[in-house]
Amino acid sequence: MKVISPFGPKIAKLRFPSRLIKMINFEVDKIISKKKLIKKFDYSKKLVGQVKQELQLPRIFIKKNLEKTISNEVKKYIKKSSGKNINSIKIKNFWVVRQFNNEYNPIHYHDGHVSGVGYLKVPKFITKNKKKPSTDGTIDFINGSKMFLNESIYNHQPKVGDVLLFPNYLMHTAYPFTSKGERRSFSFNLEIDKKIANVFSK
Repeated sequence: MKVISPFGPKIAKLRFPSRLIKMINFEVDKIISKKKLIKKFDYSKKLVGQVKQELQLPRIFIKKNLEKTISNEVKKYIKKSSGKNINSIKIKNFWVVRQFNNEYNPIHYHDGHVSGVGYLKVPKFITKNKKKPSTDGTIDFINGSKMFLNESIYNHQPKVGDVLLFPNYLMHTAYPFTSKGERRSFSFNLEIDKKIANVFSK
């Protein structure tokens, strides 16, 4: 795990193992194969995304396959960022976004204390161009305003397996793209020890 601070709030960059990515994709594919399950796990009405399909994953799947990994990584993130050890972690929600051409997620923030985004599928066209980087299908994190010796935007070009952890209040947006293919990602929000999350507590 690498913790970076391109501006005030700290962002952790890490990777999930391929077996875990495959497991999540398999669960998503199982849900989207049946209209009944799509309706049951539809989460789009609770989110701001201008996308066709956003789905919650079953609680039992999250607890069995994801809870331990997420908890361990968040503990490392908080330790590296603040030097503190957390004892309490509660996953509030976990959902998958299926983004296709011309769809996007407007600038928004999350609830809870710590949020995360990870990538399950990325269209082949999203590659890093050193001469002129493209924002198509990428994510921007935004904080403050651009000033002398200060950047206000951090852009990440997603790759399958990438996971980013960040404080819930950090504004961000997912850009649209124009070519074919699916940009499949997951997001989650969680709560940690309130004494640690509340910087004003004694």
